[in-house]
Amino acid sequence: MLASTERILELTTQDQFLEAFPIVNQLRTDLTEQSYLELLKQMKQSGYKLFALYKERSIVTVAGISLQINFYNKKYVFVYDLITDTEHRSKGYGYKLLRYIDEWAKSNGAKYIALESGIQRIDAHKFYEEKLNYEKWCYSFRKPL
Repeated sequence: MLASTERILELTTQDQFLEAFPIVNQLRTDLTEQSYLELLKQMKQSGYKLFALYKERSIVTVAGISLQINFYNKKYVFVYDLITDTEHRSKGYGYKLLRYIDEWAKSNGAKYIALESGIQRIDAHKFYEEKLNYEKWCYSFRKPL
């Protein structure tokens, strides 16, 4: 599945987190480097994990996940973030990283993988449904406080 010049790693060090920031910032444009690091520190305390697919020595895709448990999904992995660098989109990197997350989830006893995607992200929805066999099964709502 991965080419010889590709590898997937869980990011665990400050240097790796900083290396991933420019990619994460392409989707999460409201973050500064400082707010990203502060939120990431808190999120990691709740089980958030950040994985990256490297091509050569550069990160091209990042996925932020956590292992969760609730009544309706039982044990599952939630994908909070999936971002492929704009220069590397539509080359299969997001697919490869999510397939890796599938295997990671199975090996950790998860029964499902869940994610949310903005209503306007039609191409992403097509990718999840047609390439990765995700099902649309609910709406997600939020209310500002």
